[in-house]
Amino acid sequence: MSPSSSPRVIQVGLAGLGNVGAGVYKNLEKNRALITQRTGADIRVAKVAVRDLKRKRDVEVPDALLTTNWQDLVNDASIPVIVELIGGTTTAYDMVCAALRAKKIVVTGNKALLAERGQELFALAEQCGVPIYFEAAVAGGIPIIQVLQEGLVGNHIRSIHGIINGTCNYILTRMSQAGLSYADALQEAQEKGFAEADPYLDVSGWDAAHKAIILASLSYGFWIPPDKICVEGVDRVSITDFKFAERLGYTIKLLSVIRADEQGLVEVRTQPTLVPLSHVLASVSGSFNAVLVNGDIVGETLFYGRGAGQDPTSSSVISDLCEAAAVLMHGARHSGFVPHGLYGKSKPVDDTVSHHYLRLTVDDVPGVLAQVATELGKRGIGISSVLQPEDLESTTGETSLVLMVHDARVGDMKQALDALRSLSCVRGEPTWMRVETLQ
Repeated sequence: MSPSSSPRVIQVGLAGLGNVGAGVYKNLEKNRALITQRTGADIRVAKVAVRDLKRKRDVEVPDALLTTNWQDLVNDASIPVIVELIGGTTTAYDMVCAALRAKKIVVTGNKALLAERGQELFALAEQCGVPIYFEAAVAGGIPIIQVLQEGLVGNHIRSIHGIINGTCNYILTRMSQAGLSYADALQEAQEKGFAEADPYLDVSGWDAAHKAIILASLSYGFWIPPDKICVEGVDRVSITDFKFAERLGYTIKLLSVIRADEQGLVEVRTQPTLVPLSHVLASVSGSFNAVLVNGDIVGETLFYGRGAGQDPTSSSVISDLCEAAAVLMHGARHSGFVPHGLYGKSKPVDDTVSHHYLRLTVDDVPGVLAQVATELGKRGIGISSVLQPEDLESTTGETSLVLMVHDARVGDMKQALDALRSLSCVRGEPTWMRVETLQ
């Protein structure tokens, strides 16, 4: 913007004034002069839709801006941009659809909405000729969406490995570093505000899985069906597994893995995974996120930062608002998602291949390892190493048997696990996790 020119005022309708919404309003006001100088746009919140007008909030918003009806935002002809931060997939879907049909640009941080209804929404955005921006939907303040849409647009994406849920990463970090049980680590996360009172979406793995679907869909040009991915939570990870993993040279992370094979079949999964201690992802601790992207031209690139919280996430929303302002002032872009036909099918979970960690509780008698190896061998599964701790004081008659397994199909591993459960020498439920060598 030249010193003599006047900034263009861009009116914004903000739906949701929770943690992130309050941050957007607060930080837009705080950095208004900077944003205006950099973009030539004076971005102002003109209306705010909330559920409860009387609720006390961390940010002061003039009463005249507040409404309990989101339609007031969409129906206001002076508002060309709608920010959806109410969450959920019902009212949010209706609001985004209404905004698009009214030819309004949409900015959202709703990863569940995009993962479950993204194909429909982006088709509607294309039809209506207005874009959807969604940087805040994945990895908080890390600009990973922009990286995939713009920075790496000339690359085939070979793979993405992401730690993209801060709650789970905090829990697993505390289990690893402080020796806390899962229950104690979760309680601590809730007390510190890193986990919700109802943590299911995070600890089940689905929050990260929704983000993985978005990243995979952007990378490979077709919308990944949620029922075609593998999702496991962190609630069954134990201190015992951390101890064995460390002895083997690994730690455990909730890792989202996205990659295409030579036939173009796309694998998407989120689950507790053993990561080598020597790899940079192993050192991502606390509530931080990291995304490792491997492109065929650029090679490996790493993006690291806070993956959640009011300020990091609101930073991404404001970035999208600046993009929206640029579109309004200088011309339209694509809808936010560009489909193409170079890929197009999800790889069946049972056909995915990786190394595996397997921990069994077995009778402490001769011949057990031979029985276990026989069942694995019947499915063509090879053992790369065995760890069996010697406990001379144990009087239970049982011991742990830890196996590191060579590359094997998940379908074969599942069959082997069923066979192992039926062995009389195996007690309790086997513990099984993927291993990512990240070489």
